[in-house]
Amino acid sequence: MNIILLGPPGAGKGTQARILVEERGMTQLSTGDMLREAKDSGTEMGKKVAEVMARGELVTDEIVIGLIREKLEAGGSGFIFDGFPRTLKQADALAELLADMGQTLDKVVELRVNDEALVERITARSTCGDCGEVYNDITKPIPADGKCSNCGGTEFKRRADDNADSLKKRLMEYYKQTSPLIGYYYAKGQHCRVDGLGEIDDVKTAIAGKLDG
Repeated sequence: MNIILLGPPGAGKGTQARILVEERGMTQLSTGDMLREAKDSGTEMGKKVAEVMARGELVTDEIVIGLIREKLEAGGSGFIFDGFPRTLKQADALAELLADMGQTLDKVVELRVNDEALVERITARSTCGDCGEVYNDITKPIPADGKCSNCGGTEFKRRADDNADSLKKRLMEYYKQTSPLIGYYYAKGQHCRVDGLGEIDDVKTAIAGKLDG
């Protein structure tokens, strides 16, 4: 099964992707992770990525699609597209790639959120510096012993742009570029929606219901 997790920054896509990887053996394809991995790989595609990034330019859609193709060719028990596509042009390119490889996109799960609550969530967010486990001052505080409940790490960090002003700008970019994908995938009969602001386990259960229904 191949799926897209769709939603604004802070909606919980990364957290839910990790759960799907752990519980279903799926492979998470995060654009940022793929680019960093490729840059250090020494492959022909990796050299292209390194050159573009060294010039301070944005990596083209063609390169990202090439990286996705490599991952799909490696095989697996299903892929989670996280952070791609972001635009209608990218959505068309992904559809063409999957069709070319005889694969399908099974579900597009939108994590629906309330902007006001999302700002509150993000400005209270911190992550484990070792494993990336997400904590929240309000809903999931760092354990009293100062150790990550997932890996035991003791270093925690906050993103510099996890503040109200930066988040509002990121949300505006999402609504301008990415939210049209909701209608795009709805028209294809692939879109479904869950409440992204519920407890992590509740969101997990809701996503499982959509994927297995």
